[in-house]
Amino acid sequence: MVVTTRAKGVVLALAALVALAQTPQRADANPSVQHGLLNELVYLEDHDKFEHVINPRPGDLLTATELPEHWNWGNVNGTSYLTKMLNQHIPQYCGSCWAHAALSALADRIKIARHGKGIDINLAVQYLLNCGSKIAGSCFGGSHSGAYQFIHESGHVPFDTCMQYEACSSKSNFTENCRVGNWECSAVNVCRTCWVELVKSPPFFKPACGPVEEFPNATVAEYGNVTGMLNMKAEIYKRGPIACSINSIPLGKYDGGIIDDPVSSKSTNHVVSLVGWDKTKDGTEFWIARNSWGEYFGHSGFFFIKTGENQLGIESHCSWGVPGPFTRVNQPCYEDGQNCNHPSSPVPPMEALQY
Repeated sequence: MVVTTRAKGVVLALAALVALAQTPQRADANPSVQHGLLNELVYLEDHDKFEHVINPRPGDLLTATELPEHWNWGNVNGTSYLTKMLNQHIPQYCGSCWAHAALSALADRIKIARHGKGIDINLAVQYLLNCGSKIAGSCFGGSHSGAYQFIHESGHVPFDTCMQYEACSSKSNFTENCRVGNWECSAVNVCRTCWVELVKSPPFFKPACGPVEEFPNATVAEYGNVTGMLNMKAEIYKRGPIACSINSIPLGKYDGGIIDDPVSSKSTNHVVSLVGWDKTKDGTEFWIARNSWGEYFGHSGFFFIKTGENQLGIESHCSWGVPGPFTRVNQPCYEDGQNCNHPSSPVPPMEALQY
């Protein structure tokens, strides 16, 4: 693999805008100042607990000699333990990288703990946009650690078949769809289904939508932060992918290869997930990073960046979430979900994950 070097500088006007965007702001700040295009990493005032740690961290248990030279959760003896690729920018732009990275890593960890068996469990990014705006974030930015705090405290995140990603949140005004839609946190914006009702006049049916209150979901048992190459490797190797912030400006023109850019700013404005690391024949070690810009980006959605130097700030702030119980057998619901609203039957069995 060819080692390439990215552009070493950014025009002063763009640098000034980035510096402005890096100033911590509220998610409901003026979009002309904090519009997400330059800074999607925002820490909200109600995000007040950055860690909930129960068990020893892998970095405290593993030594450097116990870590493999190569590791990739996308190829463990020929098996991929990664869930589907995501694109935060369709059906329109939304600064939700923080949610995509956090939930992608969490879903991957569930798949790892299930030994890759069964249909993949993918999690609802739109739920975080609808209900996590005070702790996690919105289309105007958020944080990976805030996403894990919100899921831990709310007690669940629905499977993505409950809530389709629409790239909108409260106060979004990017498109007509976002301006007229209802993105407030309510039962119908946590898990919903739609159906048609028969009527007596043409066209003899009308569409209807409603909430499903008993729905398949996953949980976060504990969460925390990790920094530094060895600690990050230990966390990835022992428990699965992690979500990390990065300076995304050089990614905009990424055309493949390994990013080796020790000059560009380490101030971060974007979040991706790291799924492993590898090494070239000449000994250059690099992170395997998964972006949320679709599979047209980079290497089918992935990019590579040199390890050990905190390039683009990739090793400065990473977060992890340990999956708690998740729905193993769902409550069987009608097409309109009515029998699953205010259920009197016991909650379906949940499966706890063991690492």
